[in-house]
Amino acid sequence: MVAPDHLLEFAGLALVLVVVPGPSVLFAITRAITIGRREALFTVAGNAVGVYLQVAAVAFGLGTIVAASATAFTAVKLLGASYLIYLGVQAIRHRAGLAEAFTTEAPAIRRGTVSMLRDGLVVGFANPKSVVFLAALLPQFVDPNGWVPGQMLVLGLCIPLFGLIFDSTWALTAGAARAWFARSPQRLAAVGGAGGLVMIGLGTSLALTGRKD
Repeated sequence: MVAPDHLLEFAGLALVLVVVPGPSVLFAITRAITIGRREALFTVAGNAVGVYLQVAAVAFGLGTIVAASATAFTAVKLLGASYLIYLGVQAIRHRAGLAEAFTTEAPAIRRGTVSMLRDGLVVGFANPKSVVFLAALLPQFVDPNGWVPGQMLVLGLCIPLFGLIFDSTWALTAGAARAWFARSPQRLAAVGGAGGLVMIGLGTSLALTGRKD
């Protein structure tokens, strides 16, 4: 059983972590503008699942391994970076077709629910920074005399729950601006290319992130 004061303290840290815009926020905003609010919200949901899978992995030992092993850290980091870069390249390649998403004649361009959930899940799970963050902080808020993995699973719920709330808000706000871009195919092509560059930049930044040790 998690002590109420420990839960509140960790929730405060999790709130700060989520509120400060990071890769997941930029990813949700890019999705909302280039594809749509519905797809962005599914991406946010997938991201939350991916983050909670990190919590589970940390609770049962992966976080300690990643924190201690440069090889494991690099493997997780490069997985997430490669996937972000791939998504960015795809966004640039298909930027000219964004205008078709607003026509009834071309509904097939919309991404499927499973696809968007998968994209968010991969990006959420393959962020080594949050794995190390969780591995470093979660043990400080548990009672060693209780079932430690269970306590970590409860505490870790704070991050995906806050992520769902705040990342969805960012996505909805960005999606509201999408109508303005929809009035011009040139604007849509430009924002599609820019969104792709943002994702490539995020992936490159993640790939270049080193360990503090």
